[in-house]
Amino acid sequence: MTSNESAVLGTQPAATPQRLPAAAGRLTSLRRRLGWVGIACAGIVAVVVLAALAGQFLVPYDPTVGSVTQRHLGYSAEHLLGTDQAGRDIFSRLLAGARTSLIGPLIVVITTAVAGSALALAAVWFGGKTDAFIGRVLDVLFAFPSLLLAILGVAIFGPGIVTASIALAVAYVPYSARVIRSVALRERNLPYVKAAELQGINGLTITLRHVLPNVWTQILTGSTINFGYAIVDLAALSFLGLGIQPPAADWGLMISNGQESLQQGFPEQSLYAGLCIVVTVAAMAYIGERLGGRAAAGRSKQ
Repeated sequence: MTSNESAVLGTQPAATPQRLPAAAGRLTSLRRRLGWVGIACAGIVAVVVLAALAGQFLVPYDPTVGSVTQRHLGYSAEHLLGTDQAGRDIFSRLLAGARTSLIGPLIVVITTAVAGSALALAAVWFGGKTDAFIGRVLDVLFAFPSLLLAILGVAIFGPGIVTASIALAVAYVPYSARVIRSVALRERNLPYVKAAELQGINGLTITLRHVLPNVWTQILTGSTINFGYAIVDLAALSFLGLGIQPPAADWGLMISNGQESLQQGFPEQSLYAGLCIVVTVAAMAYIGERLGGRAAAGRSKQ
């Protein structure tokens, strides 16, 4: 049956067998959005997340218990990456450290996204004095470097992953809020928002059901980039002894603990921990860049 005959009889032509399955279509869309390098980066992030979730069940040795007789052992079938200055298995500590190295940034990203989005949307919707007040508060926070605020928070409330993460989140909020505000301000002035207001729809409803979904891509992109920054900053705090406390496993703490071994000619601990941080941050940054570039290209076509 031809397409013309189908139109006359009111029937739909049969689906062509060449149509891609839904899963293949989603994969193709993801590949076009991220590119093959982006998919490889996503795979790296997935491996790190898997290590964070299941690392405690996969570690061949207790990451916090060492042995004086096992200090600075080289590569072997028993210790894939050798041991550190306390005789602890480096591979086990890297797996266990993935969890602590991702929990903190996750706290930072969630807190930043929620607080930054709330402040940005409130400033855009109410405008006037509310916008000016929020802008001045953000300007004050802008004056302090993020790492300095985190150190100040840890100095007041004591070292720990939660304290450091919340302090970093407070420092990251101004950056996220400013970017989200610029996108939300454009949405606020579009005709569909004005039409919703004329229909008497509540402002909170318009913001949550219409404005927020249209700035969600920007929030996701910013969170992806902030995640990489948070990994570096929290690792720096652990390096300074203000984040995760020994004998717990953490990538930043491993770099700090490996300083003495590095001077003695055993760079494995610091080298592998630093490599994990660099690779993870680079993968997250590339994904965030690709998402941000696609979002900007999509807005420019509208």
